[in-house]
Amino acid sequence: MRRTAHDQGLSPIVPAFDVLLKIVLLALIGVVIVDPTWANLEGKAPELRALTYPLVAFALPAWWWLRRPVRPYPWLPDLLVTSVGFSDVLGNRLDLFDSVVWFDDWMHFANVTCVSGALVLLTRQRTAGGTAVLERSIAVGMTAGLGWELFEYVGFLTRSGELPTAYADTLGDLALGWLGAVTAALLVHHAWRHHLPEHRRTTPRQEWLRPVQ
Repeated sequence: MRRTAHDQGLSPIVPAFDVLLKIVLLALIGVVIVDPTWANLEGKAPELRALTYPLVAFALPAWWWLRRPVRPYPWLPDLLVTSVGFSDVLGNRLDLFDSVVWFDDWMHFANVTCVSGALVLLTRQRTAGGTAVLERSIAVGMTAGLGWELFEYVGFLTRSGELPTAYADTLGDLALGWLGAVTAALLVHHAWRHHLPEHRRTTPRQEWLRPVQ
């Protein structure tokens, strides 16, 4: 029997919001392709972002459709992953990266938190210990953070006036990413230990959060 988001312990808002974010992201990317200046992305690899963000946002749905697992669809991890590209395009569109001093730092922290949390939810059982969750989260978060820094360097930093300060900025971004990964681990582990009914804690294989086989 197919279970709904409510049966998984999720609010119906989660899948609805996930779908909405994907639709809006595609619309924003469509405008960026036509006019990168609309989203303040000129000189910031708009073509690469337009290619990468939809691929990331639809990677999990594509994998799920191909594999067709029996367990329910992981709406929460999918929402967390989708929010990364969406928040970047929206933040640039609103010019927050240039007009708000701390916004770029916040995005590095928040996005790594989302990615790390999503991958832990997908690949760890909720009975996993705190150390195991932390190890997985840091491994995922630091890999994602490094991947983003390489993306920025190859995509536009080598042709940008920010290059002289890029080294210090990269170190700061990686440090914030590490903090985001640790935060994700703490949040997920706390939720698994304190916000689940007892029968759900003791039957992890029945839940959509059990690891991908």
